Amino acid sequence: MPPPARRLSPESVRATAILGAMVVVFLLAYFLPFQALPAGETRIAVAGREALLMLQDYAQHHVILCLVPALFIAGAISCFVSQAAVMKYLGPTAKKLVAYSVASVSGTILAVCSCTVLPLFAGIWTRGAGLGPASAFLYSGPAINVLAIILTARILGWEIGLARAGAAVGFSFIVGLAMHVIYRKEERAKAEEARANGGFVLPEGAADRPLWKTASYFAAMVGILVFANWARPAAPNALWEALFAAKWVITGVLFVALVAMLRLWFTRDELKQWVGSTWFFAKQILPLLFIGVLVSGVLLGRPGQEALIPNRWIEQAVGGNSLGANLFASVAGALMYFATLTEVPILQGLLGSGMGKGPALALLLAGPALSLPSMLVIRSVVGTQKMLVYVALVAVLSTVAGLVFGMFR
Repeated sequence: MPPPARRLSPESVRATAILGAMVVVFLLAYFLPFQALPAGETRIAVAGREALLMLQDYAQHHVILCLVPALFIAGAISCFVSQAAVMKYLGPTAKKLVAYSVASVSGTILAVCSCTVLPLFAGIWTRGAGLGPASAFLYSGPAINVLAIILTARILGWEIGLARAGAAVGFSFIVGLAMHVIYRKEERAKAEEARANGGFVLPEGAADRPLWKTASYFAAMVGILVFANWARPAAPNALWEALFAAKWVITGVLFVALVAMLRLWFTRDELKQWVGSTWFFAKQILPLLFIGVLVSGVLLGRPGQEALIPNRWIEQAVGGNSLGANLFASVAGALMYFATLTEVPILQGLLGSGMGKGPALALLLAGPALSLPSMLVIRSVVGTQKMLVYVALVAVLSTVAGLVFGMFR
């Protein structure tokens, strides 16, 4: 007799339904002829059309080759890089260079938003982490989100993507050191207490494979992401042209190498864990991103187009590269809440409506790292004074970075 049919669990059915809905939305956004829709005579009709066209642009140019590989990288980081190994280096008795170095790049490992990082920050703070490294970690967590950096460079340009990544790492150092110096007496007393109690220790995760294998695995995925999105050079460049001509060959070789690594070095359970982690990020991020794209399209339109908000309002508030424009962008970004990656389509619309590149960078540096809800939580953990000092440091540094960046763009 035939074997009994395998019944899917409610979780599997739910996951399949969500995935199916996401695929349907993607295919509709990719293939429907939105350009043929009549623009109409009202601003509302134009705004609706701009939202659909902006969503289609994301579906056609940024999902398959950019977001999907980046999601798999984020899933791999979540599975195969030990967060405990990161946390153990943030204590008050740890070497300062090590503590700040680990804290300042932890965002690439944790890939969280300004609200998700708060429980982690509260946990390491209450366990005895130094205020300086804890503050660096608090800023770094959402500011250096690997998905956000990749999408920023892909959509807003490599200059602003590189500036965002470099400034965020530097800010983590500066914010952490400044908090340590301002409250050095409290820090000294806390370090002495930690030494007396045996220090700040969290268990380190076990390494299941040699470091070179893990590094090769990540290098292959990053290489696929980079070369699959390798753009035609704007100016004549022999090396760049050669790489562009060979991009799909290089991508194919890297993909074959990745498949071989997965078959030889990873167990079936690890692969399931990796796919599950990637799926977690996908269902958490993609719906919010698509909603953010639609909202941005309705309010701001595509670059060079106008939707509900007139371009002159944007130009008056954050156009150019004045101190006021950068400060306004920094403070506004600090108060707003950005779900993961939604800052990118919002900035795309603002830049297309007349926002200066300096204020855009200021908003990118202050916005994802702060929000009004996160400020309230930070206050409950470290107190009102430390919260205000932290927020002021982020706002001032973002304003200065925007001014400097705007001078060269």
